[in-house]
Amino acid sequence: MSNPQPNNPLHGKTLEAILTELVAHYGWPELGYRIRINCFLQDPSIKSSLKFLRKTDWARKKVEDLYLEMIG
Repeated sequence: MSNPQPNNPLHGKTLEAILTELVAHYGWPELGYRIRINCFLQDPSIKSSLKFLRKTDWARKKVEDLYLEMIG
């Protein structure tokens, strides 16, 4: 049984949806400037970025934090 999380804006959002919204809002160059990781700076794509972010907790946290800042 899942507990509803009405105060958590990330609840129900996939990492792919979050990243897609960030890219649409900032673009790859600005995203790479704000979060300095190579998958945003060198030949960026949603697929390669998701592969890295799913394995790297600190980078995923930075992406989630930037998303919260964007929607806040």
